[in-house]
Amino acid sequence: MGLLKAGIGAAGGVLADQWREYFYCDSLTSDTLMVKGQKRSGGGGSDNIISDGSIIAVNEGQCMIIVQQGEIIEVCADPGEFVFEGSTEPSIFYGDLGEGIKASFERIGRRFTFAGSTANDQRVYFFNTKEIMGNKWGTPAPVPFRVVDANIGLDMDITVRANGEFSYRIIDPLLFYKNVCANVQGAFTRDKIDSQLKSEFLKGLQAGLGNLSALGIRYSAIPAHTIELADSMNTVLANNWAERGLAIASVGVNSITTSPEDEERIKEWQSTAVLRDPNMRAAYGAQKQGTALVDAANNDAGAMMGIMGMNMAGAAAGGMQGAGVFGQGNPNYTPSNAYAVQTPGAQAAGWTCPDCGHTGNTGNFCGGCGHPKPAPAASWVCPDCGTTNTGKFCGNCGKPKPQASASWTCPDCGTTNTGKFCGNCGKPRP
Repeated sequence: MGLLKAGIGAAGGVLADQWREYFYCDSLTSDTLMVKGQKRSGGGGSDNIISDGSIIAVNEGQCMIIVQQGEIIEVCADPGEFVFEGSTEPSIFYGDLGEGIKASFERIGRRFTFAGSTANDQRVYFFNTKEIMGNKWGTPAPVPFRVVDANIGLDMDITVRANGEFSYRIIDPLLFYKNVCANVQGAFTRDKIDSQLKSEFLKGLQAGLGNLSALGIRYSAIPAHTIELADSMNTVLANNWAERGLAIASVGVNSITTSPEDEERIKEWQSTAVLRDPNMRAAYGAQKQGTALVDAANNDAGAMMGIMGMNMAGAAAGGMQGAGVFGQGNPNYTPSNAYAVQTPGAQAAGWTCPDCGHTGNTGNFCGGCGHPKPAPAASWVCPDCGTTNTGKFCGNCGKPKPQASASWTCPDCGTTNTGKFCGNCGKPRP
């Protein structure tokens, strides 16, 4: 007992007088997964008996099986007209469903024949093998997602919400019939399994998102990686969906978002990671320094107070902009000359001749013209806070440098002094 292509059988005229019944299936809607074949016959007879020579029509996007006494005896996913002939060997036309359906057929087997006995129960079922689309999904609660960014060394867990649509298809009608919808009287529709499939889909979605995060794909880029997501989910759902003869065809992601707190944390870490580069850090510091200078000039207490306050903050920071920022970005930077390097283009530690401009001098005389090394600026101690300074204002409190007192000569011993008493004899200043 088997199937023959109608054109092949008719060519020899062997079956021309035996085509008595015609089994067909109207176009299957996206809601119908399986339906019992309709029998068209002018001579009546039982609905569950297929006479030798009957024609069975299979359309594109359909797969047909013949069930006899509860066992699958024939399967065909190849579009066209076929003749049911009891004297032929079993045959399989599996179309574009591949070797999987052939392997399932051989595993299930065709094992019962009754030599045309009318006691047989024979049924024809048609399966919808087209892509079943329009299955909406959404995460009812936030799902965990691991954010991995090897570029900045970021590895943190967040939660995301997502929604979209997915499609699936019947890839093995034999397993679908055996494990899901066997022996239905009319049609088996998708609403009977939608709830179960969506629940399992969301379970596989979480595992699929985990696999994408392990690849370093950011959550915001997931809509561009739906193929990888579908493949990953099919692997996760293999035990449940594959045993039912189903597989995810595609996954569409409308949107995927995280909480404002998690998004802000990610942006903060990414911004901070940029500053690992010394030159980027220097540019950022220069920008902030310029902004601070403008703000200081607009200080309500006056530009001078604002600038003095900015200088105090710079001194407390230990010259970070000069040494820790621009210094490390300079190829000549070493800890010993850190505070001598003030700009990215500065040379190695040394002094610049005020006469000829020769740089990099390290001795007491200029290597270009022999000019003596300038004496360092005299330091002074702030009378208010005790900070040692070299400029005209205290770097700690902003107090101006005290003016030097005029010298005087002691009328008793002739000693020159600057204080209120003679340093030699103690006589008060006149």
